[in-house]
Amino acid sequence: MSAATSPATQVDYLDFMKSFNAEDLWRDVTAGADVVNACVACCDRWADGDRVALIHDRGGVTTQTTYADLKKRAARFAHLLTRQGIGKGDRIAAMMPRTPDMLAVLLGAWRAGAVYVPLFTAFGPKAVESRVHGSEAKLVVTDAVNRPKLDGADNMPKIVVIGGGQQAIDAGDLDFETEMAKGSDDFAPVPLDRDDLIMMLFTSGTTGSPKGVRVPMFALTGFLAYMRYSVDLRPDDKFWNIADPGWAYGLYYAATTPLLMGQTTLYSEDAFTVDNFYRVLKQYGITNLAGAPTAYRLLMAAGDAAAAPVKGQLRAVSSAGEPLNAEVIRWFDRALNAPIRDHYGQTETGMVLCNHHALTHPVHEGAAGFALPGYRIVVIDQDNNELGSEQQGELAIDRQNSPLLVFNGYWGREPLPADQRYYRTGDTAEINADGTISFFGRADDVITSSGYRIGPFDVESALIEHPAVADVAVIGKPDPERTELVKAFIILKPGVEGTDALRDEMAQHVRKRLSAHSYPREIDFVTELPKTPSGKVQRFILRAAEVAKLTDAGAPV
Repeated sequence: MSAATSPATQVDYLDFMKSFNAEDLWRDVTAGADVVNACVACCDRWADGDRVALIHDRGGVTTQTTYADLKKRAARFAHLLTRQGIGKGDRIAAMMPRTPDMLAVLLGAWRAGAVYVPLFTAFGPKAVESRVHGSEAKLVVTDAVNRPKLDGADNMPKIVVIGGGQQAIDAGDLDFETEMAKGSDDFAPVPLDRDDLIMMLFTSGTTGSPKGVRVPMFALTGFLAYMRYSVDLRPDDKFWNIADPGWAYGLYYAATTPLLMGQTTLYSEDAFTVDNFYRVLKQYGITNLAGAPTAYRLLMAAGDAAAAPVKGQLRAVSSAGEPLNAEVIRWFDRALNAPIRDHYGQTETGMVLCNHHALTHPVHEGAAGFALPGYRIVVIDQDNNELGSEQQGELAIDRQNSPLLVFNGYWGREPLPADQRYYRTGDTAEINADGTISFFGRADDVITSSGYRIGPFDVESALIEHPAVADVAVIGKPDPERTELVKAFIILKPGVEGTDALRDEMAQHVRKRLSAHSYPREIDFVTELPKTPSGKVQRFILRAAEVAKLTDAGAPV
């Protein structure tokens, strides 16, 4: 089996790594095309005939869009950009829901050589403003529903409104369909090199302004490796990635790479609920699923009965965004008869550390797996020394031995020095005796209590096993005696009363499952947890609130 082939059955990880060649994947991305262009790679080569690119669902109503349709719409949008003076290397921003037009704008930007900048539809004006200004975008595309969100953002470029009609024109905007009608269905794709940018995404870090991540054409090789070897997307799969394309995991792996592989991807515009999830899963016969632990915990909280009608339907399930709790893994096995695998990555790198569905290797609870082919993942100390097994340090990527790694610094900042061997992820991890790597959390999330280093994920995983817990977040609260104490914020399942007795029971549960120093000494029952729009728990908000309370009380912090 060549490295560019998607395996129909599992193959040994170590044997596969010996034969892996990144250039095999690059040749597969370009597929011998006369012009190297992301629209050609993700659309044109599949556009002969009636192959379906997208199934769009809204309230159970289905529309299908073929690759041929998308190619024509992409060409028309490329003409729109050209008329606005936008060409190769220019950035355009898009705040759009999961619709066929979103894909047409993405592909059309690529066809014209432009760089696509996603704006999540839940962003407020300042979040939009920072990304539009930070990328120096020359155009913003949105729909009539989201257009008012741009009113509070200063110094916006020209705005194109989908469904805006005459009202948009009267307001000084461009109406999308009016402008699309002016173009033709043909537009020669702009040639790109492997280092030319096709996307720019902004990190949502806890401090400072969001930083622009440059995504070049060659990044498609890493995306393809992930979908083939980790997600194990096969031609006969019915695939659904529930992540929003306003964020990296959705843009990279719900939009871009399924199209790169000539697959049919699915967009559902309905808000995520357990009922909607199971309806879509059943209605479209989904066999390969990707999403975040937040959604999977909601399914688990809804119970086995809700899952019963689709039990055995899913062939492969992938999880990204946060570490996957062991109890969720066991529940998927029991209630859905589905293997769920934990995957790790960042906006900067794409997915790089995975329990691969298509490659055989040791898989166990609490471990994020092995490096994606094309990357060498290590754990290092503060002095850049590589650590051996069972030594906690910082997860890093060996830049000299990771041919698929494209990140070399943020937009508008100095690139990483060529001789800097490691890209530090800022995440704490440990190599296990079997070679798998366990992820403990962001370095600034790790709790130091009485000299012990405690990963919040371990405590959260123990608590989520308790039958009364629906969701949980754990932080280190400043404490003069212990440096920090473990504090848990818990959402209870419906009908459960939060009592002192229950707090004691949960603390003892963790103490027995983990250790005497890891149990939460404080537990707050809450109705919601602060999360990013992509579902990641924002522990820093909880920690800041605790620090503020201590400061107000005059306690040392």
